[in-house]
Amino acid sequence: MLMFTVGSKMSACGDLLEDIEDMVTSTDLTPEERFGSRKNVIPRVRKKQKEPETSDNQNNAQCDSVIPGTQSIYVKTWGCSHNNSDGEYMAGQLAAYGYRITDTPSAADLWLLNSCTVKNPAEDHFRNTITRAQKDDKKVVVAGCVPQGQPRSKYLKGLSVIGVQQIDRVVEVVEETLKGHSVRLFGQKKDHGKKLGGAKLDLPKIRKNPLIEIIAINTGCLNQCTYCKTKHARGELGSYPPDEIVSRARQSFEEGVVEIWLTSEDTGAYGKDIGVTLPELLWRLVEVIPEGCMLRVGMTNPPYILEHLEEMAKILSHPRVYAFLHVPVQAASDSVLMDMRREYCLADFKQVINFLKERVPAVTIATDVICGFPTETAEDFEETLQLVEEYKFPSLFINQFFPRPGTPAAKMQRVPPQEVKRRTKAISELFQSYRPYDHKVGEIQNVLVTEESHDKKFYVAHNKFYDQVLVPKDEKLLGKMVTVEITSTGKHYLMGRLLSDQVTKVAIATPLPKGTVSGVQENLQEADSTTVTAQTPLSWCQHQLSRVAPVSMPLWMQVAAFVLVLAVVLDFCRILYRVSTKF
Repeated sequence: MLMFTVGSKMSACGDLLEDIEDMVTSTDLTPEERFGSRKNVIPRVRKKQKEPETSDNQNNAQCDSVIPGTQSIYVKTWGCSHNNSDGEYMAGQLAAYGYRITDTPSAADLWLLNSCTVKNPAEDHFRNTITRAQKDDKKVVVAGCVPQGQPRSKYLKGLSVIGVQQIDRVVEVVEETLKGHSVRLFGQKKDHGKKLGGAKLDLPKIRKNPLIEIIAINTGCLNQCTYCKTKHARGELGSYPPDEIVSRARQSFEEGVVEIWLTSEDTGAYGKDIGVTLPELLWRLVEVIPEGCMLRVGMTNPPYILEHLEEMAKILSHPRVYAFLHVPVQAASDSVLMDMRREYCLADFKQVINFLKERVPAVTIATDVICGFPTETAEDFEETLQLVEEYKFPSLFINQFFPRPGTPAAKMQRVPPQEVKRRTKAISELFQSYRPYDHKVGEIQNVLVTEESHDKKFYVAHNKFYDQVLVPKDEKLLGKMVTVEITSTGKHYLMGRLLSDQVTKVAIATPLPKGTVSGVQENLQEADSTTVTAQTPLSWCQHQLSRVAPVSMPLWMQVAAFVLVLAVVLDFCRILYRVSTKF
C-alpha cells in the first residue's frame, strides 16, 4: 500500500522521492496552524425531540394487552345445540385460563363469534355482528360452521378462525389475536387416519344452564343432502367412544346437572364408524342417570333409526328417558325427497312414527319441513300439508328454502319467492289450527323444573313426553321434580298447579353457580399422563400450572409457582443422577 501511494506521488509530481518525509513541503500548514483554527469553530447543540406524553391509562392498556389471560371476552353463539355445546367449551377453557367472560359486548376486548351455516338469516346476523365489532375496534375470533364451510369468504379475510374440531385450542388463538396476529386453525382430529368426534369431552365448560348438560356424541353425518351446507363444515361421521360419553355424563351429574341432551348432526348414525350402535350407548347411559334425572335423545334421520325401532321403543319407555324424538321429514313427496338425496321415502318416515306411537303411547314426535325446495311443485306441497294434517305434530319446525353457497340445490331453478312465502304461510296456518295439548287438562303429572320462561314470569318444566309445563316462579323448584295438575293449555305449553309444597330433589350434588367453570376440579385431581400427552404444548403447560396453583391466582403467580416447582424437581433429579453414577 505504501509503494502504491509513493508511486502515485511520483506520477503526480514527476520528481523522485528518496524519503517519505519529502512529501511535506515548506508551503504546507504546520500542525500548530492546522489545530489552532479549531478555536474559531462554534459547536451547535443538537436539540432532543420530546417524546409525546402518554397517559397512565394508555400505558396500562398497552401493558395489559400483552399479558395473556387478563382480558374480557364476549362469546356469542348461533344455531343448534351442538354449536351451543362448542360455545360452552370454548368459554370454559378461556375462563379456566384466566380470561373474564362477559355478557356485555362493549366491555369486552375480544369477541368470539360462533356461527351457524344452516340458513341465510343466521349467516347474515353473524356477518353484521363482525362488522359491528370491527366498527367498535374490537378484536374478533370467528368459529363454527360458517368459516369452516366457507373459509375464503371476503368478510372473513384477516380474521382469526377456529375450526369446528379445533375448539380445544381456543386459548392459543385468542392470545395471538389479542397480540394483533391472525391465526387460522382448521383440520380434523384423527387417530391412525380415522376421524374422531372432535375435541375431548372432559374439557372445561361454562354451561349456559347449570342444570342441563349438552353432550355431542358424534359429529358429521353419512348423508349428502343437496341443500345442506353443514356437511361442508362438519364433514363425514366421527363418533366419540361410549366410555368417553358415559364419563362426561357421570361427571355432569356429580356437578348438579339434572338433564342430559344428546346432540349431533344425526344421532341415529352414531357409532357406525366405530362398530357401536345408538341403543348400546343409550342403555349404558341409563345405568348412570340418577333417579329423577332425565335424558333427551337428539335429532335422528329416518334411515338409521329404522334399524333400531324395537330397542328405541324400549329406551323411550324408560322412566329416566323422555318419550320424545325429533325425526325430520323435510317433505312428504318421494320425488322431492329423492332430489334432496334424503335416502328414505315417505313410507319409511311413517313406519318410524307409527311404530313408536304404537309401542310408546303418547310419545312426542317433532319434525321439520322445508317450503319451496327448487323441484317442489304445488302438488308435492299438498302432500306435505296432508302429512301434517294426518299426524298433527305438536312440534313442527317450518323453514323456507335458502340456497346455500356451494350446495347442489343452489344451482337449481328456484321457486318464485312469493310462492315460497305462500306455502310457508299455508302450512303455518295449518299448524296453528290445532291444539295438541287440550286433552291433557286435569291430568296429574310429575315434571322436572330446569329453566326460566322467555317472559321471566314462570319456570319451565317438562313432563315425561317433553311437553313444556309452566309452573310458579319459585327458586326452590329449580332442578327439582314436582307434581302438578294441568289446569290449562296453550299452543306450545301446559299450565301446571303445584299439588303440594313438597318437592323431590333429584340432583346428587348442588348445581354449580351460573358462570362457574365445569370440570376444573376434576382436571386438577384426576388428570393423568395420557390426557396430558394428548394436549398441545401450550395446553400441557397450562395444565401443569393448574396443578401447582389455583386457577383464581394471577397468571404471574401461577408462572412463578410453576417455575419454583420445576426447579425443585430438576434439583432432585440432578441429585439422583449423581448418587446413581457413584454406584
